[in-house]
Amino acid sequence: MTDQAHATDRTHETHQQPHQTHQPRQRRRGEELEAAILDAAWQELVDVGFARLTMESIAARAKTGVAVLYRRWPNKDDLVLAAIRHYGATHPVDVPDTGTLRDDMIAFLTGIGIARVGFVAIVGATFAGLMASAGMTPADIRERLMSDNSRWSEQILTRAEERGEIDLATIPPAVLAMPFDLMRHEMLMTYKAIPVERVTEIVDDLFMPLVRLKSGKSEPSE
Repeated sequence: MTDQAHATDRTHETHQQPHQTHQPRQRRRGEELEAAILDAAWQELVDVGFARLTMESIAARAKTGVAVLYRRWPNKDDLVLAAIRHYGATHPVDVPDTGTLRDDMIAFLTGIGIARVGFVAIVGATFAGLMASAGMTPADIRERLMSDNSRWSEQILTRAEERGEIDLATIPPAVLAMPFDLMRHEMLMTYKAIPVERVTEIVDDLFMPLVRLKSGKSEPSE
């Protein structure tokens, strides 16, 4: 076969190859885009910490433009707070329904102590940066972040009231928040999961006696 024939064959083969088309990547919008940005912000916070995190680094990780971030959050402080809330909301702790307030609280707090220790460590490490950058106090940050546990614990407390175990109208909010505050404090101090023995102490020695006292309920007999 001549060189010209070879060239003709190669040209023919080239023309016979299927035409490859690249489908344009569908643009993310609305909640999908916002979730992608918040996931990227959380992962950036985990990987590099608050001080080294920037709006540009988050945008690069989320594969979007910096202007898109600024249209939703005015600065990295607000974006980081939103990312922490988003992570907490999308990684819930199971809310048990054992049939008693005591057992529900032990199971729930134990679950928090296991599932949330890494989360609390990241948030704790972020506190100093937020306080310096945004001028917020720890109480301000807590107010903006710690809403999920309250929502989930309300399910446990409401069921207990429906069973007649407690009267929520007579129990001070500080008593209801106390076991969660203690758990959070211990996780921030140790960055370790809280042993079930310690959880049981918080519930049996502190929480249950107080809620029964404030509800006018006597301790159930053995």
